[in-house]
Amino acid sequence: MDQNSSVLQGTLEVSQEQPQSEESKSLVRNQCVNILLALLGFFHIGSIAWLLLYSQMSLTNQDSPTCLSPACKGVAGRFSAALDPFSRPCDYFKFTCASKASITSRGRQRGKFIFHNRTREQEHRRRSINKEEMLRLARDSDSEEKQNEPFERLPDRQTALLQAIKEILESPVVGVSVNSVEHKARRFYKTCMDPIAAESVSSERFITLIEQLGGWSVSRNWTEPDFNATLVLLMEQYDTFPFFNVYVGPDHRANQPNSSQHYIQIDQPEFQFTVDWNNKKHKYQSNPQSWRSFYLFCKKLLELFDVPSFDITLLCGQYLSLCSTLVIATSPLEYRLSQKLLYHRVTIQELQMLAPAIDWLRCLKATLHPVPVSQSDFVLLHNLPYLTHMSKIVSEWKLKPDTMKSGPLHMYMVLTLLHSLIHTLDSKFTQTLKNISNAIGVEDVPRWRDCVLQTIKGFDNWLSHAIKENYALKEAEELMHDIYSSFESKVANMSWRDEETRDIILNKVKSLTPKLSSSTKLIDQLKFWKQHYAEVVVSEKDYFANYLQLLALHQKRRSSIFFHTEQPDWLSVSPFLSGNDIIIPVGMFVLPVFHPSYPRAINYGMLGSLIAKDLFHLLLPEILAQSESPSLESACVWSHYLSRSKAPRRLANFSLPSPQQKEVWMQYSALQVALQSYTKSLQRHSIDTSVSGLSHIHLFLSSFIQASCDSEPYRVSMPFEPSFLVSVLCETSDICPKPLICLDRSQGRLPDWC
Repeated sequence: MDQNSSVLQGTLEVSQEQPQSEESKSLVRNQCVNILLALLGFFHIGSIAWLLLYSQMSLTNQDSPTCLSPACKGVAGRFSAALDPFSRPCDYFKFTCASKASITSRGRQRGKFIFHNRTREQEHRRRSINKEEMLRLARDSDSEEKQNEPFERLPDRQTALLQAIKEILESPVVGVSVNSVEHKARRFYKTCMDPIAAESVSSERFITLIEQLGGWSVSRNWTEPDFNATLVLLMEQYDTFPFFNVYVGPDHRANQPNSSQHYIQIDQPEFQFTVDWNNKKHKYQSNPQSWRSFYLFCKKLLELFDVPSFDITLLCGQYLSLCSTLVIATSPLEYRLSQKLLYHRVTIQELQMLAPAIDWLRCLKATLHPVPVSQSDFVLLHNLPYLTHMSKIVSEWKLKPDTMKSGPLHMYMVLTLLHSLIHTLDSKFTQTLKNISNAIGVEDVPRWRDCVLQTIKGFDNWLSHAIKENYALKEAEELMHDIYSSFESKVANMSWRDEETRDIILNKVKSLTPKLSSSTKLIDQLKFWKQHYAEVVVSEKDYFANYLQLLALHQKRRSSIFFHTEQPDWLSVSPFLSGNDIIIPVGMFVLPVFHPSYPRAINYGMLGSLIAKDLFHLLLPEILAQSESPSLESACVWSHYLSRSKAPRRLANFSLPSPQQKEVWMQYSALQVALQSYTKSLQRHSIDTSVSGLSHIHLFLSSFIQASCDSEPYRVSMPFEPSFLVSVLCETSDICPKPLICLDRSQGRLPDWC
């Protein structure tokens, strides 16, 4: 029993018994006074701590030198009034991450909940509203209330990384040997971007390549080559996988004792057209518009090779028929996870019995040469139902009498190779690809982005090293350790359901070591690859030949993974686990979310909050089942939102579903962790620079609002824009430079337990 309970029990006993002596009454009074004094003392100490923190973080602009670096000048324009939570406190809940052009399409606007006159049917439907509709009402608001100025939204992480690599590849370089990896990477990128080099590659180059594969059915005196022989050539020399995908990696299932051991992994392939997933039938279904567009795309490609129109109709019809038959057995990753279709372990010999149409041992030996592969080796399958279905379809098409002369299986493999090489051909082909992308609603990929992605395929180790040299310096290490330390503190101070769970989670968090992926292993990898890069001769005017060399290099990279205990994804854009390390990739430390010259308030507010959010998702996926804190804290944040926005009255008693509770807590906790980390940084280095004349905490919070618009899959679970969390933080602490008070709005009363 605690001290307060003892006092309460003692008081009750005194009231029920005969009058006690003055000495006993005095003793009870003294105990009560001591408790009150202790509480006041704790409150006083806490107030002093907050005042000290406030005074430290709210340094005047006169004490904060303005950052004048090119990076700071570039980021200054992002802090518009739309990002300032203190410029219009009455409108803070209306903030939207959508850009001006995408507001209507995203439907993520903020404001009052306005209901117009309804019919009887509409009113009945309103009364039977479900949870999803309730959340939609909480999220969406009338567009006429939205008054925020548009601002430049941050690029998604992948785009930011590619833009940083683009700058590195295009930057001038002095004193670099023409035989160095750096020079070859830059030259490869330059020929990819060179329109003159691309125009020199006509259809004849690809036809020559086809002849090396045995030709195709539109050639004279054509005899269809052996199916598995062609498949082996495509996989070994051209890194092309028409019927399935092959890569190498560890077994990521939980509680695997040999998680560092690498296995051959076989997955479903990627298709070049769009299909729709039916959640009720758990199957892909055809998209008529996509099929029509892709059929016309096939016809146009064959016309560019001067194939007769009669043959075009037949070949494209067979091609799409085979595609549609194969794709119905594929399934999205989320469904395969739910059905436990990933990491199905079998031997190659067992796989041969399950899917006999493919010569698996021959194909895998060619793909992974010089790695020795035998029938008894284990492979990990990620969609066994698809592989058995694919084998059955291949066997059936081999025996179709009406397809013997046209060779549809061979044609399918040739067109798959063409699609992977189409960006290396002249503008007639690239324009055809662009037209099909527009027709089926797929965003056209800019040339620079495609060229950067292709360069990464062959030179990712050097590019990771270059990013580390340009961005991830000691400031990155410091931020990473501060964030993880604050994350540990947050986890340790939570209310857990039982001591055993608490110990398991804390031990898990404390056992991991945060590391930048720019470790010495990266340098070792780069040294290892120099001998392979030495064999690559990059032409200044022949991108087609350069790309074929890159495909061969990529095949060697795949086989080399077996010779190393680790092969982290150096250019990932989110943290991941690798043994007892938690890897923070250097690909996260790029503009505009991070730069060594930024004020630390920006670095911690933007990238710090993103890393913290990733850590919660990565390490605490089942948090609601393990701790009571998330549901209580998210309920309090939700109460803040309902009391500050004019939500429908019936939402007052509406509690968030579990996924929303979890996401609200994680994002609010990420803000708290990032702020605590920045506080630690200020304690070590009291001076920080400023941008746009903002105080440190002002700059930190505005930076968090920018980062809260980061495009993440789990952001969809938020019932409101994450920027609202700033107002919750300001209302529950004295940390903000001025209060977020709206005088012209009657605000609801929060629950006492908040």
